[in-house]
Amino acid sequence: MGRLKVLPASISNMIAAGEVVQRPGSVVKELMENAVDAGAENIDVVITDSGRTLIQVIDDGCGMSPSDAVLCWERHATSKIATAADLERIMTYGFRGEALASIAAVSEVTLRTRREEDQTATRVVISGGELKTSSVSGPKGSSFAVRNLFYNTPARRKFLKSDNVEFKHIVEEFTRVALPRPEISFTLSHNGREVLVLRKAKSLKYRILDVVGRHVAGDIIDLSAETSVVRISGFAGRPESARKALGNQYFFVGGRYFRSPYLHKAVMKAYEEFVPDGLTPSYFIFLEVDPTAVDVNIHPTKTEIKFEDDNVIFQILYACVREALGKGSFNAKIDFETEGTVKYPSFGTNFSEYKPVTEPSVRLDPTFNFPDSPQPDAVSPSYSPDRHSGHREDYGVLFENDPHVPDSFTVQGRYIVTRSASGLMIVNIRRAWERIIYEQSLASLSGTGHVSQTALFPVQIQVGVAQRTLFDENSELLRSLGFDIAPAGEDSILVSGVPEGYSCEPGKLEQLAGDLLLILSDNSRELEEVMRQKTAAKFAMLASANCEAPATPGAAARLLDTLFASDNAEFTPNGKRIILVMGADELDKRF
Repeated sequence: MGRLKVLPASISNMIAAGEVVQRPGSVVKELMENAVDAGAENIDVVITDSGRTLIQVIDDGCGMSPSDAVLCWERHATSKIATAADLERIMTYGFRGEALASIAAVSEVTLRTRREEDQTATRVVISGGELKTSSVSGPKGSSFAVRNLFYNTPARRKFLKSDNVEFKHIVEEFTRVALPRPEISFTLSHNGREVLVLRKAKSLKYRILDVVGRHVAGDIIDLSAETSVVRISGFAGRPESARKALGNQYFFVGGRYFRSPYLHKAVMKAYEEFVPDGLTPSYFIFLEVDPTAVDVNIHPTKTEIKFEDDNVIFQILYACVREALGKGSFNAKIDFETEGTVKYPSFGTNFSEYKPVTEPSVRLDPTFNFPDSPQPDAVSPSYSPDRHSGHREDYGVLFENDPHVPDSFTVQGRYIVTRSASGLMIVNIRRAWERIIYEQSLASLSGTGHVSQTALFPVQIQVGVAQRTLFDENSELLRSLGFDIAPAGEDSILVSGVPEGYSCEPGKLEQLAGDLLLILSDNSRELEEVMRQKTAAKFAMLASANCEAPATPGAAARLLDTLFASDNAEFTPNGKRIILVMGADELDKRF
């Protein structure tokens, strides 16, 4: 006999289920999309234990006949397509008929469904590949209850993330389905508590307001473009509201959410002269194209699609966002006739006629001088962040006591210039803070204590439901670093304290919350020591951007004292130079 054999459906379904059912959020997505396709006006999602114990989706759609209630669990049982040509004209969410079969293969499922013309509802129970049906009473529509997800594939269940992370994914999938459907009412409950209640909205903008909050929806502008290739509508955030943490970036085509790094580049290109590197604006962009010009059948979860004219759509989207920014008067000097460049004002030919009202005076200190005998520059050429090697032990000899020479001064809030025995020492302020905060964070994560400062007035920051769960999950980590952050409602946090060196101003704290989300979104599970160093380095890099430059010579001196007390004052955790010593010989060359 040959070695090959056809797998039974009970096993092949479990293999295929890995493509569609990756986590509880995948089940929520598929069942909600089916409810929308069924013409529901009200959709309720009930979750227990972040989907591990129960995922229930209840709708008031058209329901199914008794025969369809049984047939829908067969793989590729679908009412959406009948011929290969139908794949080129997909206008609905679902069409493959794989989702329910995949869900039933890795869970215990109960379906109750009734059409309006039927007297009784049909109840279907599937467990371990066995299907049982019965007639029961019930309202019009369908109710899918999925219990004990991955109970028969323990390896899959073991690789699920924590409850907070899994629930964050559920909220994301719920949002992606609910956002483009303001005409439908949605609710999401978790462990008996209502998390999101979205009533029918009179417009898309009001639905965005309900989902992401006024702090985002109140700061967006309209997008609109109509061509023979694509029709674009939606909203984009103002440049000043851009944040470091990714979030609230949505593309939809035909009401279906999809991911597209390529089109994301088109949006970011339109913002490139308005938003600093590393910041991302919010956007909610809806595309309408001819169904025959887009292929949604290239990925099992249908989150990736392919456009026939993607290069053209890229250019149209770029121009649409660019025009919206110009009409919004964010920068009155945008010139769309010069390939996206910005024209800056230039001085006229008679500029030399203008004089300042008062001539600036120059004050010289005749006692200021440099030492005559230079010392060799002992800055180490290399640095290993993990071993803290290459640092010098003789920082004190770099300085000499001369009462006539000022201790230090700052240059444009970016550098501290101070004297040394061999000439001048220049310290990069941001990198100095990065080194200081890194070692403080590393000490806190290692359990050796932290220093926290309390805000005069606690600040409430709206971060969204999905992001709030990240703060909940990492509350102990944040507390160990010196943050005093508590939940405040379903979608907000209350910041009452931050580590020493951070600003407590409300605007700075909002930016800090975005930085923390960026760090906490990394779900990697590495060795404990590596994770401590990695987390401390991330906190230091992002936090140093918010630290203020010393305002007085005394503050500069204290910063230098703290820097030189660190394990390695010369390099950041990523190996970038903090200190530059210029000897008298090098200064002589400059003259």
